Amino acid sequence: MNFTIVAPRSLRVGGGTLAQLPEVLRQYGIARPLVVTDPVMVKIGLVERCLDALRQAGIAFEVFSDTVPEPTDTVIEAGAAILRRGGFDGLIGFGGGSPIDTAKAMSILATGTAPMRDYKVPFAADAAKLPVVAIPTTAGTGSEVTRFTVVTDTARDEKMLIAGMGALPVAAIVDYTLTFTVPRRTTADTGVDSFTHALEAFVSRRANPYSDAQARAAMALIGRHLRRACAEPDNAGAREGMMLGATLAGLAFSNASVALVHGMSRPIGAHFHVAHGLSNAMLLPAVTRFGLAAAEARYAEAARIAGFAREADNDAVAAEKLAEGLAALNAELDVPSPRAYGIAPDVWEAKLPLMAEQALASGSPANNPRVPGKEEIVALYRAVYAANA
Repeated sequence: MNFTIVAPRSLRVGGGTLAQLPEVLRQYGIARPLVVTDPVMVKIGLVERCLDALRQAGIAFEVFSDTVPEPTDTVIEAGAAILRRGGFDGLIGFGGGSPIDTAKAMSILATGTAPMRDYKVPFAADAAKLPVVAIPTTAGTGSEVTRFTVVTDTARDEKMLIAGMGALPVAAIVDYTLTFTVPRRTTADTGVDSFTHALEAFVSRRANPYSDAQARAAMALIGRHLRRACAEPDNAGAREGMMLGATLAGLAFSNASVALVHGMSRPIGAHFHVAHGLSNAMLLPAVTRFGLAAAEARYAEAARIAGFAREADNDAVAAEKLAEGLAALNAELDVPSPRAYGIAPDVWEAKLPLMAEQALASGSPANNPRVPGKEEIVALYRAVYAANA
């Protein structure tokens, strides 16, 4: 078997590692970074923990906080313009997946004058203008360790997958103490998103021994800690377990790719402005059930690792328990269906053909154990809409 492993050059993992930011910047020759964050991080003051570390080390910086929850090409263009004229030598992505994805996309876009859509898959976005240091504040997207970023084309209502070495941060600081203020809804959605990353990497047609090891470890951690992190937000052990699980899941899917859930999730986000983690959570039970027969042993192993099934359960029973358990988890975490989210049935139905085409065009469904056609994706969208109705 031949496969390639990609990962940041260094990871600083553990409580309090944010204090090591100046040292990390020095390692990579970054003396004047642009800090990319979001208005929420500014409003609640969490970004000040990052900025104080820079001030105490005498490191000059500026802040770009005009990011949006699901990055758009217009925001990326505005950020890249600042990057080009600001005399910066690096970026710090601080926040959830959106600020980190924004920083990565800004660095890619700033390499030239082409519009963001020119960089979407199948283009190999291997060049970046400046190095990115990623500091996640949610246990969710894994963007801090991946070679992917996702940007919405506002003119076409399309979530574009940008993939390549240009999107890979040079370093990440994974400090779980930054997650204590994350609300339950975000903890739940990003937690299910992390589990989706690990599960899809594990059943992907591009899985390999390295991605398998990261996925197994991630599913065990998330299965053990997700419910407690939601129920007990101040539980340090649960927060630490979820943060490590999210990062390991990111390493897994960065090296094996995601599959059908993500392919179908991006159009939901683009057309209905549903947060990425939540749209993944909406889809996960039905899409998992769709693929069970094509990779029963893999799904069964995932069920045992994550605690949905017993070691004594045979593969058929364990795989079924995984599908049932994911649906029960969504119910426990109050994950709404698209209908319950407030999307009108006629509007949803009208978008299905285009959404299915966009899902297939992303390439992710081709990694699924059971590769769907357009009509099967439309049927899955309908099933997900009617879930829990």
